[in-house]
Amino acid sequence: MTTDPMLAYRISALEALFRQIADTRMAGLPIMNAALRVEVVGFELCPSEPDLPAAASGVLVTPWFMNLVRLPLAREDDLGRVGVTRRLAVGRERFDFIGAHEAAIGTFDACSLFSPMFDFASQDTAVATAQAVLARLREPLPNVAKDAAEQPERPARRGFLFGRSRTP
Repeated sequence: MTTDPMLAYRISALEALFRQIADTRMAGLPIMNAALRVEVVGFELCPSEPDLPAAASGVLVTPWFMNLVRLPLAREDDLGRVGVTRRLAVGRERFDFIGAHEAAIGTFDACSLFSPMFDFASQDTAVATAQAVLARLREPLPNVAKDAAEQPERPARRGFLFGRSRTP
């Protein structure tokens, strides 16, 4: 997946943590889609942002949600960020992420894509969706219009991810 040892370690720890959560805290809950399992998809280093530590972003697929995740490369334990929303970049777009903390990996940020996961019949379908979302977000920047008036209205998050605009 990656050649950066710290990135590989952090992603592995994230996946192991959520597998453990699936097997313990979430076990037997009706929100779980039995056709799915925990899997990290497409994590790569994020471009640096002012005042933010080095991090990776990708998608975390679980039997109960699919989230974009921004995971710091070095463990952080900032409990003041839990539940706090901040706008973070993924590729060329910015989304609202909510701070979270788990004892095993520390503080990270998550942006919900799907929850619950009952619309996914298989793991392959869920992973393909995650890959499509990341491919769309990481597309190269288009030529910038010279006049701001030429810029089209930006679609809502789900509309953007699935190629729909706000106008018919």
